[in-house]
Amino acid sequence: MDAELRELYQQVILDHNKSPRNFRKLENANHTAEGYNPLCGDKINLYLIIEDDVVKDVGFQGSGCAISKASASLMSSIVKGMKKQEAEKLFEKFHDLVTGKLTNEEEIEELGKLAVFAGVRDFPARVKCASLAWHTLISALQDGKKVVSTEE
Repeated sequence: MDAELRELYQQVILDHNKSPRNFRKLENANHTAEGYNPLCGDKINLYLIIEDDVVKDVGFQGSGCAISKASASLMSSIVKGMKKQEAEKLFEKFHDLVTGKLTNEEEIEELGKLAVFAGVRDFPARVKCASLAWHTLISALQDGKKVVSTEE
C-alpha cells in the first residue's frame, strides 16, 4: 500500500472515530448484543431493527480506540438495508481482510470503504479492535444473549 493511500485510509478512520455514524441507542431495537475487548478496553452495545430478515436500522453506543469506533461506524452504515445473510457473508470477508486471509486486491477493493482496515493485519493486537463490532453484529443477528468477548 503506498503512502498516499495509507494517509487516505487513516483520514477515513479518524473521521469515523471523531464523528461516528449511527452512534445512538435504538429504543425499539428487536436485536441487541454487547461486545467487549478486554485487551484494549473497547466496549460496544449494538442495536438492530430487523424486519423480514432485513437490517432496517442500526445503532451503537460504547467507547474504545479509534479503530474500534471507526469499524463500528462503518459497519453500522454498510449493513443497514442488507439481508441478514448478506451481513453474515460480509462479516466473513471483513474478518478475512483484517486477519490477512484476504489478499486479492480486487476482492479488497470490492469491500469499498471497509478496505481502510486492510492495514490492521500488520498489527495483530488491533485485529480484535477492528473486528469487535463485527463479532457483536453476528451475535445480535443470532439474538445473542451473552456478552461477546474478543478473548473467547
